[in-house]
Amino acid sequence: MPTNGLHQVLKIQFGLVNDTDRYLTAESFGFKVNASAPSLKRKQMWVLEPDPGQGPAVLFRSSHLGRYLSAEEDGRVACEAERPGRDCRFLVLPQPDGRWVLRSEPHGRFFGGTEDRLSCFATAISPAELWTVHLAIHPQAHLLSVSRRRYVHLCPQEDEMVADSNTPWGVGALITLIFQNRQYCLRSCDSRYLRSDGRLVWEPEPRARYTLEFKAGKLAFKDCDGRYLAPVGPTATLRAGRNSRPGKDELFDLEESHPQVVLVAANRRYVSVRQGVNVSANQDEELHHETFLMQIDQETKKCTFYSSTGGYWTLVTHGGIQATATQVSASTMFEVEWRGRRVALKASNGRYVCMKKNGQLAATSDFVGEDEEFVLKLINRPILVLRGLDGFVCHRRGSNQLDTNRSVYDVFRLSFSDGAYHIRGRGGGFWYTGSHGSVCSDGERAEDFLFEFRERGRLAIRARSGKYLRGGASGLLRADADAPAGVALWEY
Repeated sequence: MPTNGLHQVLKIQFGLVNDTDRYLTAESFGFKVNASAPSLKRKQMWVLEPDPGQGPAVLFRSSHLGRYLSAEEDGRVACEAERPGRDCRFLVLPQPDGRWVLRSEPHGRFFGGTEDRLSCFATAISPAELWTVHLAIHPQAHLLSVSRRRYVHLCPQEDEMVADSNTPWGVGALITLIFQNRQYCLRSCDSRYLRSDGRLVWEPEPRARYTLEFKAGKLAFKDCDGRYLAPVGPTATLRAGRNSRPGKDELFDLEESHPQVVLVAANRRYVSVRQGVNVSANQDEELHHETFLMQIDQETKKCTFYSSTGGYWTLVTHGGIQATATQVSASTMFEVEWRGRRVALKASNGRYVCMKKNGQLAATSDFVGEDEEFVLKLINRPILVLRGLDGFVCHRRGSNQLDTNRSVYDVFRLSFSDGAYHIRGRGGGFWYTGSHGSVCSDGERAEDFLFEFRERGRLAIRARSGKYLRGGASGLLRADADAPAGVALWEY
């Protein structure tokens, strides 16, 4: 299967939270560090890098500054080093409760403190030297077993999660990481949690919570008994094994989860490659051959469609569309026009894709009519986490409104209705637009929202008023943006 950006390991960014629930922050002014921020924003994001000397030490680089955390012999700490030196090397000591202790490798002292009184001079570990790891990436991704080179997916027949898939195809391959009580849960696409014995449960009970550990840029999940998740046995069932130290079997990559979609033509049939290389609207049900991975080019905003048979849609002679290309090129790029509940696709020849009388797709039309319009349905986000420029979308305490600037997130349920989506929040209430553009989450009746996939990893959400949902200075979700850009785009 060609890569072409299909399988991209996510760069692990994270925040470090101290015992008083404040985040380690790298300031631009004076390159000082403090632990004063109550939430995870840009200045609180860090990247873990291995020691260039191949030793056990690691480096902490500020995502915001691009500089490295350092500790001098007298305990003074800063984030000023443009290149990692001796004072930038730290040893990470995981604690039984999952928190980290950071010890300066050259000086042997522990890093900690509160507010702007941080130092690396402690000779013993107290609560002030304990740090919780909070991932800063979007929590919905694919999980790849490093040892087996197979993807984890839900196996509903066996009521378990297994690592035996060559490709992360379909809704079952979506994994959502849930941050709870300083630990993480693995949530399947049907909203169940993976317990350490391999069973799926409906509540995030203690045995369904894991401590994250990093090793050579990979992730390991440690359960409450100190054992690590791994694919076990010939079925590759995901559960805690016997090892108390993470080896290759216990390591995983997180990969970006691109949207997977199905398209329905004017004849009410699914677009498919079931009967060969020609892309045709001729199927009555949606299965693997009717599912396409949609990627958006960051520069042109055009998109590609990749089929389960291993080929990109491509423009061929006389305007035909076939799923045969193994590389991305100009002929595999399509411009999407968002037309309310429908979309139109324009190929590289400047013409619109239409459905011919035999169901085959061809880019031969100069104008958009019924045969040039398609319903586009997102299938691999039955549960949804949204993040804007200021943070995640989350229920506001004591209110029916939604915050857009939180470092924690709520998971929302998504359902499809003829080109539109219904969003349900906590307690089963529907999202709806109230007075003056406010968005509420306790509706008894569903309201239609339109999804427009505008950029790579980001979508715009259009309300019935025609306005787009946005974040803003108030921190509340509102439907009053005129254009799908900036604060009106959401990671999903």
